[in-house]
Amino acid sequence: MICPSCGANDDRVIDSRSSDGGRVIRRRRECLQCERRFTTYERVEQATRLMVVKTDGRRVPFESEKVLQSIAAACGKRPVGEDTKARIVEEIEEDLHRSFEREVPSDEIGRRVMDRLREVDDVAYLRFASEYHVFDLRELAQQAQRLVEAPKDVRDQQNLF
Repeated sequence: MICPSCGANDDRVIDSRSSDGGRVIRRRRECLQCERRFTTYERVEQATRLMVVKTDGRRVPFESEKVLQSIAAACGKRPVGEDTKARIVEEIEEDLHRSFEREVPSDEIGRRVMDRLREVDDVAYLRFASEYHVFDLRELAQQAQRLVEAPKDVRDQQNLF
């Protein structure tokens, strides 16, 4: 590893530990030339970059940060923790990589975000759905009424009958 201080390519690993739930290896290194210490991170690189197919046909790279920003906007001042928002984004990204090889329609991402938000917070779900679906006032009221009347779905729960 090249030292960020002196540019030498001679170092030793002082400490190595797992991070981010086992997805990242954090290594503490020391340059043998200047004796400065620095940190490196190793993570598995996705073999193919997932492309999002927009409704107008454009293709853009998937950016989890955009999904996180839209979730954060929908959650607004709701009691949804940052760790919950980050977990939702990670789960959606993992699901998309499993379900799609190279390209994913943008409406599929929106649907998955709505499904996850509905499990977490009804108001955040409605906020996201109102932007994503562009509801008129009557449709928004109907969606709100459905949320009040219907019990929450619990993901991965088996039907009893």
